[in-house]
Amino acid sequence: MDTRRRPPKPRRPTSSQDGGGHHLHQKRLPPTIDNSSPSSPPKASDALPLPLYLTNAIFFTLFFSVAYYLLYRWRDKIRNSTPLHVVTFPEIAAIISLTASFIYLLGFFGIDFVQTFITRSSHDAWELEGSHNPNFLINKDHRLVTCPPPASIDPIPKLPNPETIITPLASVEDEEIVKSVTEGTLPSYSLETKLGDCKRAAVIRREALQRTTGRSLEGLPIEGFDYDSILGQCCEMPVGYVQIPVGIAGPLSLNGMEFMVPMATTEGCLVASTNRGCKAIYASGGASSVLYADGMTRAPVVRFETAKRASELKLFLEDPDNFDTLSTVFNRSSRFGRLQGIQCAMAGKNLYIRFKCSTGDAMGMNMVSKGVQNVLDFLQADFPDMEVIGISGNYCSDKKPAAVNWIGGRGKSVVCEAIIEEEIVKKVLKTSVASLVELNMLKNLAGSAIAGALGGFNAHASNVVSAIFIATGQDPAQNVESSNCITMMEAVNDGKDLHISVTMPSIEVGTIGGGTQLASQSACLNLLGVKGASRESAGSNSVLLANIVAGSVLAGELSLMAAIAQGQLVKSHMKYNRSSKDISTVAS
Repeated sequence: MDTRRRPPKPRRPTSSQDGGGHHLHQKRLPPTIDNSSPSSPPKASDALPLPLYLTNAIFFTLFFSVAYYLLYRWRDKIRNSTPLHVVTFPEIAAIISLTASFIYLLGFFGIDFVQTFITRSSHDAWELEGSHNPNFLINKDHRLVTCPPPASIDPIPKLPNPETIITPLASVEDEEIVKSVTEGTLPSYSLETKLGDCKRAAVIRREALQRTTGRSLEGLPIEGFDYDSILGQCCEMPVGYVQIPVGIAGPLSLNGMEFMVPMATTEGCLVASTNRGCKAIYASGGASSVLYADGMTRAPVVRFETAKRASELKLFLEDPDNFDTLSTVFNRSSRFGRLQGIQCAMAGKNLYIRFKCSTGDAMGMNMVSKGVQNVLDFLQADFPDMEVIGISGNYCSDKKPAAVNWIGGRGKSVVCEAIIEEEIVKKVLKTSVASLVELNMLKNLAGSAIAGALGGFNAHASNVVSAIFIATGQDPAQNVESSNCITMMEAVNDGKDLHISVTMPSIEVGTIGGGTQLASQSACLNLLGVKGASRESAGSNSVLLANIVAGSVLAGELSLMAAIAQGQLVKSHMKYNRSSKDISTVAS
C-alpha cells in the first residue's frame, strides 16, 4: 500500500517569478513519505488485492447476508419440526462463509483498533490536533494513520512489569508441583506428606513463595540444614533458616566448675561485656548458685453455674486429704512428672487451678498439660456441672509478665552470688565498689520501682537469657518470665569488696525436647555438658543449665553496671555495636 501525505498545493509564485519586489511568506511543508520504498516496513494490508475499504465492504455484506439466510432457514426448520443439526450443502457453505467473515471483521475491528488506540494514546498531542497535524498521514485507502514520533520527542515510557523470580528446579515434576502450589490447587503445608522428602518440600515451597510474592529470598540459606529434624515438632512450612552468630563468654567459674557459655546474638558488646564479667568472677574465686525451687505450672479455667459450686471445688482441691488421690491421677501422664501442689483462685463463678509439678530434664509444658487433663477428666465424676473453658487460663502464667511467677516462681528458681575483690573491681571493671553499690540502688531498685517494673529489678538480664536460650534451643518467648531477676549489690569486708547476687525465680529451661535436639543447639548444650537427659539423676542437666544461665546473668550485670558507673557505655557501644560498612554502598 502506497501511504503518503496529501499532495501539497502548488506553490504561489515568488517575487522573482511574478516580477514583484516582495517575497511571499510560505509555510514549510513536510516532505512526502512513501511507505512503498524498500526502507519502509510492509503493511499487512499490502497483500490485499483490493483497496481496504472495498474489502471491508465485501465482508460486511457477506456477513450480514449469510447471517440473514441462516436465520431464515432455521426459522423454517423450527416451523416444520426439522432437526437443526440436519444441514444441506448450501447451509454448510453459508456457515463457513459466516465464520470466515466474522473472523475477518473481528481481526479488523479488534486487533487493528487496539493497536491504533495504544499508538495514538501514547502521543496525546498528535491525537488532539487530528488530521491537521502533519504527523498524521492519509493513505490511499483514505484512512488516518500515525507516523512515528520525531526523534526529538521521547515517547511516554512504560512502567516495567514486575519480574517473576524463577529459580531453576531439579526436575519437570518439581516445576509442576510449584505451579500447583502457586495456583492454590495443592496446599503448601501438605508438601512434606505428599513428597516424603522434607528438603525437597522446603525447596519447592520456597520457589512457590518467590513466584507468588515477586520477592527474592536470596540471602536466606536453605542448604546445610536437616529439615527432617524439625518435622512435626519445631517448625511448619519451612523455606530456609536464619543464621545467628554464636559467641563464647568465659570461662565462667561456677560452683567449682568452669563453663564456656555459648551466646547467640546480633547485639555487639553483649558477649564482650559478659566475658569481662566472667573474667572478674573468675579472678575473685568464682561464683556459687543454688536451686531453691523447681516446678512447671499449668492453670486451667473452669466454670460453674454458681460461685458456691466453684468454691466447693476449690476447697476439695486444696484439702490435704485429697492430694494423694489427685497426684496419683496426675502422675499417670509421665514417669518424670510429679504433682507438687495445687493453688486456686476465684473470679466469680470461675475457678483458676494452678497445678505445679516436676518435669525432669524437660522444660515440661506438654508434660504438665497432660497431667492436668487427667485430673480434669477425673473431677468430672464428682463435679459433672463443671465446664472446662480452657486448659490454660493465664494463671500459669506462660510467656507474659505476671506477678504470680515473680512471687511464686515457675520452672527453676535460682539465686547466684559472688564476692568481687576490691582490686578486681578497680583493675578489671575500672570502677569502685561504692560507685557500683550506689548505682545499683538508684537504678536497679529505685529506678525500676518508679517505672512500676514487674520482675525487672536488674540492668539487662533478658539480654543474656535470650542469647543463651537461642543458642541452646530453648523457647525464646519464655524469655519473658525467665528474665525475672533482682540484682543486689552491697559492700562487704569493711566496705572493701563487693557482694553481688541475682535472684531469678522463673527460669524455664530443658535439655531434651523442642529445639534442643537440633544439631547446632545440641552442640551448644554439649559444650556446656548438659546435652540430653541425665542418666545419673533425672532433671540434673536442666538444673545445671538453669544455674549456668543465672551465673551468666550475674557476669552480665556486673560488667554492664561497671560500664555505666564508669561512663563507658556509649563509648563501648560505638566501638563494638556499629557496622564499619559504607551504608550507602550497601544500600545501592
